[in-house]
Amino acid sequence: MIFNEIYGTYYNTVAKILQEAVRGTLTAARLYSLIHSSAFGESVLTMPEGLAGEKWMLLRRDLSTPLTAEPELPLTLLEKRWLKAVLLDPRIRLFDPDLSGLEEVEPLFDPQSVVYYERSCDGDDFADPCYREIFRKIMDALENGRDLSISYSSKHGGQFKIELTPRYLEYSEKDDRFRLVGDSRYRQWILNLGSVTECTVTEREQDVPVRSADTSTVTFELEDRRHALERVLLHFSHLEKETVRLDNDRYLVTLKYDSRDEAEILIRIMAFGCHVRVTSPESFVEKIRERIIRQMRLSNFLPGTVKR
Repeated sequence: MIFNEIYGTYYNTVAKILQEAVRGTLTAARLYSLIHSSAFGESVLTMPEGLAGEKWMLLRRDLSTPLTAEPELPLTLLEKRWLKAVLLDPRIRLFDPDLSGLEEVEPLFDPQSVVYYERSCDGDDFADPCYREIFRKIMDALENGRDLSISYSSKHGGQFKIELTPRYLEYSEKDDRFRLVGDSRYRQWILNLGSVTECTVTEREQDVPVRSADTSTVTFELEDRRHALERVLLHFSHLEKETVRLDNDRYLVTLKYDSRDEAEILIRIMAFGCHVRVTSPESFVEKIRERIIRQMRLSNFLPGTVKR
């Protein structure tokens, strides 16, 4: 890991302590307060002794420091190269990230080096100037509490106009698309940004009530092999969930999701293969059976089928 969560926390906590020591404001109470607020719970057993006990030679016993300047934590070249690679992702570029200081840094990899599986090949064109302009206008409306007037092209080729209050943007990993969720006076809308042809930010005349989306739940048993639990929790980190341990390596996981995203959730659960067994609801289980049978027929694994 380039950015180590554990060691990074230690380094930053010690840096805060030394900064106060250089200023001459560090006390024993402040030392423990910084450790409690910035480090881990068990850090109070080792860090005070290492610092105030002169073991690390960074503080004297009177809590002064031999340092004459406040410490900084500059990024290593490897960290800069990794950041440059991440910030070159066309999706992140939509947020206009600040690349100052990285102009002469060679990225660790380029976005074209990443191969995605089980993802649509016709996702949004994030580099398109019109798309980027529409994205910026939506972000402006979300950040400043304003409304939007949107011209939208439906999948059937029709054009229509919508006046709505934007609520949030969401990204579909399967479709590789951003979607705008917003409310009009009569209904909630979920619009693919790639189908928005024109967008204008307008002043909000009145508050539109928030319309909650219909939610569904799915429950599955998970066998924690090959870090399956860690991968599932990370993969569905954006969803509300409940995880119950059944025995040493088996867990019961319940996910809540927007009912309109059921097809995507089904595909993503199936991607974990034999490590996951859906138990409820029965309608969800049946859809998995149907998809498996259809795939077996297409692969000529079932009798009476012809492989093409």
